[in-house]
Amino acid sequence: MTEAFDPRALAARLHSLRQAGRQEETGTFTLPTDLHQAMEAQNFLTAADGISSNAWKVTVSPQGQAVTGPLHPYAEAASGASIPWYPGMKFETEIAVRLGKDLPIRSETAYSRAEVVEAISAAHLGAELLVSAVRESGSISFLLFTSDRLGNSGYVLGPELDKSAVDTAAGTPLKVTHAGRTIYDGPAQHPKGDVLTWLADYANDGLRPETSLKAGALITTGTLSGAIELTEPGEIDILFGDSQLRFSVAKP
Repeated sequence: MTEAFDPRALAARLHSLRQAGRQEETGTFTLPTDLHQAMEAQNFLTAADGISSNAWKVTVSPQGQAVTGPLHPYAEAASGASIPWYPGMKFETEIAVRLGKDLPIRSETAYSRAEVVEAISAAHLGAELLVSAVRESGSISFLLFTSDRLGNSGYVLGPELDKSAVDTAAGTPLKVTHAGRTIYDGPAQHPKGDVLTWLADYANDGLRPETSLKAGALITTGTLSGAIELTEPGEIDILFGDSQLRFSVAKP
């Protein structure tokens, strides 16, 4: 007999593992069976983590369903940011956008890319840190990974960029050093080519919460550097074109 799915129990277990800096294999969890159950668990985990920041990541499932999760802990580099480091932590350079107006759910016509751009008030250089409580992350069960806040374990917001960065990010020179070693040196590359692809997909998702994509929300848009494992604590220095972001990952 299959064990009934309990979103509260899953969230409590994920929270406990995260607090301990531990990972467990997918097969040890009772899995959500659909996105609704996964998001229920994610919401309970968000509450357990005490997350109040209005900062979000967007991506898509292997089936093409747009999904989101809150960014936590969230810090701004201007205040000397430091994010807790855990074994297995990965790093991504990203572009984050701030919405200057709401993107309400539409039932008739889809949002165009131009309309999404119009709703953006500012673009920033940013860095996402990732450690999932699930050892395989989303490679076996993307729904379980969604429950685990899509693996997010921190975000650092860097300097404001010209808003045109959402059009020109791909190909921009990008160099990242960690603990004095170069871990990325090449052109910025987004998995979809366009940094706004997943945000536009989410904007056009009729199943997203009514409270989503409101003015003031910060949305990070996906990696420009791939996901790079950080094998130890240390300072991170990102050079993206003429912009720079510095912060540290440190043992908790």
